[in-house]
Amino acid sequence: MRDSDGAASARGAAAPVAAVLPREIEDIGSNPAPADPIGAVLGRRMARRAALRGLFGTAVAAGMAPARAAEAPEGTTAGSTLGSTLAFRGLPHGTGPGEAVAEGHEVQLVMRWGDPVLPGAPPFDPARQTGAAQAMQFGYNNDYLDFFPLPRGGEGEHGLLVVNHEYTNPELMFPGLGDARAARGRTSAEQVAVEMMAHGASVVEIRREEGRWAPVAGGALNRRITAETPMRVSGPAAGHARLRTAADPTGTRVLGTLNNCAGGNTPWGTVLIAEENFNLYFGGPGVEAGAQAAAYKRYGLVAEAQFPWGRHVPRFDVASEPNEPNRFGWVVEFDPYDPTSVPVKRSALGRFKHEGCTHAVSADGRVVIYMGDDERFDYVYRFVTARPFDRGDPARNRDLLDEGTLSVARFADDGTLAWLPLVHGEGPLVEANGFHGQGDVVIEARRAADLLGATPMDRPEDVQANPVNGRVYVLLTNNGNRTAARADAANPRANNIHGHVIEIIPPRGEGGVDHAAATARWEPFLMAGRPGADPGASYHRAVGPEAGWLSCPDNCAFDSKGRIWIATDGAPTAAGVADGLYAADTEGEGRALTRRFYAAPQGAEVCGPLIGPGDRTVFLAIQHPGEDRGSRYDAPSTRWPDFEEGMPPRPSVIAIVRKGGGAIGG
Repeated sequence: MRDSDGAASARGAAAPVAAVLPREIEDIGSNPAPADPIGAVLGRRMARRAALRGLFGTAVAAGMAPARAAEAPEGTTAGSTLGSTLAFRGLPHGTGPGEAVAEGHEVQLVMRWGDPVLPGAPPFDPARQTGAAQAMQFGYNNDYLDFFPLPRGGEGEHGLLVVNHEYTNPELMFPGLGDARAARGRTSAEQVAVEMMAHGASVVEIRREEGRWAPVAGGALNRRITAETPMRVSGPAAGHARLRTAADPTGTRVLGTLNNCAGGNTPWGTVLIAEENFNLYFGGPGVEAGAQAAAYKRYGLVAEAQFPWGRHVPRFDVASEPNEPNRFGWVVEFDPYDPTSVPVKRSALGRFKHEGCTHAVSADGRVVIYMGDDERFDYVYRFVTARPFDRGDPARNRDLLDEGTLSVARFADDGTLAWLPLVHGEGPLVEANGFHGQGDVVIEARRAADLLGATPMDRPEDVQANPVNGRVYVLLTNNGNRTAARADAANPRANNIHGHVIEIIPPRGEGGVDHAAATARWEPFLMAGRPGADPGASYHRAVGPEAGWLSCPDNCAFDSKGRIWIATDGAPTAAGVADGLYAADTEGEGRALTRRFYAAPQGAEVCGPLIGPGDRTVFLAIQHPGEDRGSRYDAPSTRWPDFEEGMPPRPSVIAIVRKGGGAIGG
């Protein structure tokens, strides 16, 4: 709940509550034989680096007692300067039905689930939903955010907000279905149609006027992309036999996109939306039978799908359409400025559970796409275009992502990183191992990476290049499946429920940062958790046990000063505190001195984040509010953001601005 000036309710800073039910859609860990886990490597690397630089306030080697955080001046517990360039005072930890934001800032509600997007969209009525209505309304569980200025190339606070819609919570969307465990088995054909239309993406024209962000009514470029939007497949998998279906014997035309989590954009002004947990939608006995059973197991498909849409829509029943799952798990590109454009699934970027796909331009002009495969013990990937980006001829960039080299990362103990190319005919990627062409390599990118000996990671999510310092930040959310038996004296992060962040440092040359180089260096940035309580938790020495620490880093953004803004997902379960948004310097005295800027409402995670024009706004996607154990449509754990009786919680996009104007963070 917010008061009249947009400030957060005091309930947003309530005391911690008990851990809630983990999200059922999380990864199941399908890598059958992970190699040296990144936790072991990181423990060795961090212990060595900490000894040399004395950066962190908490020891990490097994058997070492956590070091005491540095003494801070009185009154700085929740965050004062202490070398940081951030000017706001950090929030204390806690959870509550509402949200909370740092003093001096206000929260503005921009878009909610069910708000109109297309002309003719009916008013949102949660008790009378239809697929046709939802196809014109703002979708559910908003995740990735991006902003494209109007006019194209402009710099003002008027533009297109692009929003991914990852998945649905039927127990919170529809009355009478019960809790999360019961609801998905009770959805009707019409409710499944609503869910399908609530997936995908929204493009909404927005403007800031008199200090407030709001949609522009009747925006001519507004668009909804759903689970039934026609799309084209390009790249090495286009036309492959394993992508052909009865509805599409060419293997080049797909209906829709699913489970769009984080994303990215390109230097030529298009959107990249990433398909993540696509496995949750395909089920039936066909999953465990036939020639593709092993491949489907590697991607986490099971007979009893999390979303049993196959009861009503045959293409989601693998027995009916054995190849349909292969048509998902890709990166989708579309032009936000053209609502009639056909989205394209760029298969050269590989098929896995894409958390994001962010770009950097290397010193030679080639475009590099960084990607994480969001599952325990899976990998960090990179794609390098075959030719440079042409700033003077946008038409030449239209299919730039169809030709290039997909690689996977191997992290070494000595702080070096090697990018291993996933190229047919090289090393083990040959016919004897079932790879008959590059199409097979990208369709089974996970297995190809397994054979190359890539480093299994603790759930790689966002992988983003900092435009100021040129380093690449890998957010690793957690890995509770790490066992003590796989730890050693240099690797204390067994049961790594809090996650960590590491930096990749590409080499520099005369032309700038060489993101396309075959090797790089890496080092830790932070190890999440509560200092002094959670083994291995390590930040700037001034981050203590009372405030500033975080759990489960997920997505990030960078402001014009190169400071990192980290959104979390899973902190209520892992640490008993609300998910939120944290900020820290990446260089100088305040490096890794994290500070809590925003706290999410009950049951929600924070997605996005997006730094708006001139650093004057932080946009956030607040996903699955009310997603708690036992929470349901009729009795949700929160009714954020409307707080009206009879209105369910609604995933929403918010804008946070500084009262009186000015840059966020100071």
